[in-house]
Amino acid sequence: MTALNLFYDYLFKYIIIGDTGVGKSCMLLQFTDKRFQCVHDVTIGVEFGTRMVTIKGRPIKIQMWDTAGQEAFRSITRSYYRGSSGALLVYDVTRRETFNHLESWLEDARKHANRNMTFMLIGNKSDLADRRVVSKEEGERFAKENGLLFVETSAITAQNIEEAFIQTAAKILQNIQDGVVEVSNESTGIVVGYGQALSGSRDGLLSQTRRCCS
Repeated sequence: MTALNLFYDYLFKYIIIGDTGVGKSCMLLQFTDKRFQCVHDVTIGVEFGTRMVTIKGRPIKIQMWDTAGQEAFRSITRSYYRGSSGALLVYDVTRRETFNHLESWLEDARKHANRNMTFMLIGNKSDLADRRVVSKEEGERFAKENGLLFVETSAITAQNIEEAFIQTAAKILQNIQDGVVEVSNESTGIVVGYGQALSGSRDGLLSQTRRCCS
């Protein structure tokens, strides 16, 4: 880790959930490494990735836990809900059953996660237009009814992959600034970083000194 990566205002912990085969691992790889891997082993348990981003001029580190979608691993997945600030709930627009299972995933997440977790609903594989069975309007409607952010993505073309992760971070940061989330509570999945500590401000705004010298 470089010295630069040590200085971030906040670390946000994400959990990526959804049925097996919806493209969760491919999305994570595209976001962290900017590449697509055509053949990917089925996730066993949990995979991990991190990346630094900038939100409204603020350095944010995102720590992501990619979970297995199989029912056999649901108990492992549940242990990662608590202590996460954001959840990416993914379905495959070419497989109706993955969309139908969203309610079960969402119910499970809200049962075990902190009440202020930010949810992003993601309809993946939007590049496969000729195989689509779930319309964008259906995804938007489900998101609106359940208070979720929403975007459609393609892990192959990288369409909206950045937006999915960064919009989630932007919403979490906004919740911090609005006082919705108490960052001193570890269960929120938010860690105050070195940059925040150095700034010395209540809401995490960087000091003028650091802005000039960074």
